[in-house]
Amino acid sequence: MKKYILFDLDGTLTDPQEGIVNSVKYSLEKLGITEYDENSLPSFIGAPLSQAYTEYFGFTEEKAKEAIRLFREYYTPKGIFENHVYPGVKNMLSKLYSKEYTLAVATLKPTPTSVRVLEHFGLNKYFTFICGSDLQRTDEVKADIIKNAAALLNIKDNSLAVMVGDRKHDILGAAANGLDCIGVLYGHGSREELEKAGAHMFARNAEDVYDIIESI
Repeated sequence: MKKYILFDLDGTLTDPQEGIVNSVKYSLEKLGITEYDENSLPSFIGAPLSQAYTEYFGFTEEKAKEAIRLFREYYTPKGIFENHVYPGVKNMLSKLYSKEYTLAVATLKPTPTSVRVLEHFGLNKYFTFICGSDLQRTDEVKADIIKNAAALLNIKDNSLAVMVGDRKHDILGAAANGLDCIGVLYGHGSREELEKAGAHMFARNAEDVYDIIESI
C-alpha cells in the first residue's frame, strides 16, 4: 500500500496547453522566428524548457536561456491562467486526501508559478508540499524535482511512494529515484511514449488514478 503520492502538474492535474503554446509562440516571434511546425509546440508541456528549445529549434544554451526569459515574459502575467483543471481531478484529490494519503506536487514548472496555479484553482489545500524547479536554473530535470520532493516528505522507504504523470520525464524521473509511476493517458504524452519510458500502470482518467492508487 502506498502512503505518499507525488503528482506532476502540467498535463496531469491541469491542462496548460493554450498558455504554454502561446508563450512559446511569443518567444519565437520575439526572436524573429516565424517558420516552424506548430504541431511540435505541445511537446513543450512537461518537458524542461531548455531541453525543448534545444531539441525542437536547435538553440544554443545561451539562446535557450533568452527564449525562456521571453517565454516567461508572456506566461507569468497571462499564459499561466490560460489553463483548466482536468475533469475529475478535484474529486480524486479530495478522496485521496480524505483517506489520509500524503500528497505533493513534483513539477518542472517553477515553484512560485506552480503555487499560483494551484491556488488559482483551489487545489493547493490538498498538498503537503509543492515542489517545483528553481527560477534561476535551467538545468534541472524531473529526476531532480522528484528527489527534492521525496526529501521534503522525508520518505524513508521509496516503495511507499508513487509518482503520477503524463510524460516520459515523469516515468524516467520516478525510476531514477526508485519510485513506481502511474502514467496518465489523458495528458500530453502518448501510451507509446510512456511504455517506452518503462511505465506499466496507466490511467485513462482521474477516477482511474484513484482506483489504481487504492489497489497497489
